[in-house]
Amino acid sequence: MPETPGLRTEVQVRPGVAGDLAALTDIYNHYVRETALTFDTVPFTPEQRMPWLLSHPEDGPHRLLVAQDVRIVGPASVLGYATSSAFRPKAAYATSVEVSVYCTPQAAGRGIGTLLYESLFEALADEDLHRAYAGIALPNDASVRLHKRFGFRHVGTYAEVGRKFGRYWDVAWYERPLGPKT
Repeated sequence: MPETPGLRTEVQVRPGVAGDLAALTDIYNHYVRETALTFDTVPFTPEQRMPWLLSHPEDGPHRLLVAQDVRIVGPASVLGYATSSAFRPKAAYATSVEVSVYCTPQAAGRGIGTLLYESLFEALADEDLHRAYAGIALPNDASVRLHKRFGFRHVGTYAEVGRKFGRYWDVAWYERPLGPKT
């Protein structure tokens, strides 16, 4: 996907902070209300999302990175975010993370997701991590292309695993190695 000229000077990627919470919640709620890309069905308040924000510190394997348009002041400057989160709660899964990226509808197709993932995987390079996983509700060709571009490979699909908007949706799972190459 070609980048918008000047994207890297217009957009800064940085750790998410409490001041971003309203904008991040608005972005996520768009996908809750309008799409089957998340299986949450009820929009969140920023207060309800605070534990999620706090589960992503500035360092460590569970990160929250925000793309911000530096030409805009205020919540509208937040264009999207990427996260790495615990894959499963059991200790043996500690070296695996689930990753995701969400952008505002206005930022779609501008290379923001690519920029966020580049920054996220660079930040995770020195962490004690072995694999990244991404679940993609289907159909979602743009997300499949993004993940393949970052070296993810399809490892399986759960058929009709979630019900939203009165129908069942499949989720394809993708996997990417992390850490030093062995």
